[in-house]
Amino acid sequence: MKLLIVSQYFWPETFGINALVRTLSELGQRGIVLTGKPNYPDGRIYAGYTAWGTQRQDYGGIEVLRVPLLPRGQKSSLRLLLNYASFILSGYLIAPFLLRGRPIDAVLVYAPSPLLQALPAIFLAWMKRAPLVIWVQDLWPESLAATGFVRNHAALALVEWLVRHIYARADLILIQSEAFRVPVARLARDAEKIRYYPNAVETTLPSSAPPSPEADALTKDIAQGFSVVFAGNLGTAQSVETIIDAAEKLRAHADVRFFLVGSGSRLDWLRAENARRGLSNVILPGRFPSTAMPAFYAAASALLVSLSDEAIFAYTIPSKLQGYLAAGRPIIASLNGEGARVVAEANAGVGCAAGDAEALAAAVMHLRSLSQPERAVLGDNGRRYAAEHYSLDRLANDLIVHMEGLTTTRREKHT
Repeated sequence: MKLLIVSQYFWPETFGINALVRTLSELGQRGIVLTGKPNYPDGRIYAGYTAWGTQRQDYGGIEVLRVPLLPRGQKSSLRLLLNYASFILSGYLIAPFLLRGRPIDAVLVYAPSPLLQALPAIFLAWMKRAPLVIWVQDLWPESLAATGFVRNHAALALVEWLVRHIYARADLILIQSEAFRVPVARLARDAEKIRYYPNAVETTLPSSAPPSPEADALTKDIAQGFSVVFAGNLGTAQSVETIIDAAEKLRAHADVRFFLVGSGSRLDWLRAENARRGLSNVILPGRFPSTAMPAFYAAASALLVSLSDEAIFAYTIPSKLQGYLAAGRPIIASLNGEGARVVAEANAGVGCAAGDAEALAAAVMHLRSLSQPERAVLGDNGRRYAAEHYSLDRLANDLIVHMEGLTTTRREKHT
């Protein structure tokens, strides 16, 4: 089967679609990834790439086609809007030429924000007479309102209309959280085409050897004392102010430190606030490649996942959570809803309400009070839960079954 995978974000950016694409290739699937130029989350085009022009690469036997993309920049709603629009425009105007004469059996859209990246995929699926599958990672337009990116009611109504249009033209809608089912069904014309399909994780983790001297030094630092590691985007949705507030409450406990590994729109704020409060227990080392994460996780006393106290975020399961579970370390879940439910169901750590710094500090101290064997039990519980529910190999095979079923049905309709 020849798949076209449309995703504005792809390797070397760190997203779950990377491992899935690699696994599909290992399972013998042929494919093409249509993506933009890497610039997430810092908003600058990565070294070795340019915003303009097209580019072809190979990723584990899968061809990668890159179209022009305006980088998202930082702290600019206009630049972010232009970033979204540039990928959509390139998808309509340039992708058809890159794909001319190329047979496609099915089209898959990996759809974190913006969901609107599915618009050119609709056209490409029509052009190739292929079924369209949309894998929904964020709820639109709800997430736009929750993050404050769009406040205008008319603009939100327009986005909702476009989302209805996208869902109506999808042959299958995959949702990463069961809690997505009701809000997605509200906008989809046919709720029967919605299927639960969670983010996956490699349950056999790669070597935990740090990939660089800088990563090695950070790993050794994390291994000292009681270290709480947060990895990923440091933005508005992650409620980083709650983490800072909790760290301030725990500053008297010299062995407790927070390592916020990553970058994003709130990193400058975090640095300034850290300096203003004189916090020595918050370390901001910046962004590291995904290959460094296993070593960081293994060295951590606990792994932290957090989201803001917004109703929309209670529906989602943060994509980092599967990786945390597979790492076999205790988890602190400072969030509401589905993500907190997963941690509790797995018995893999402790949870507290989103946005509650006092409760987060108490959760950290609770884990700190446990013995090493007690924390190890929580980590082992998480690893087993990840293997049972989020195995990458199993979910990749499930996706192939979904796709083959759609292509067979379409072929029968046209014969």
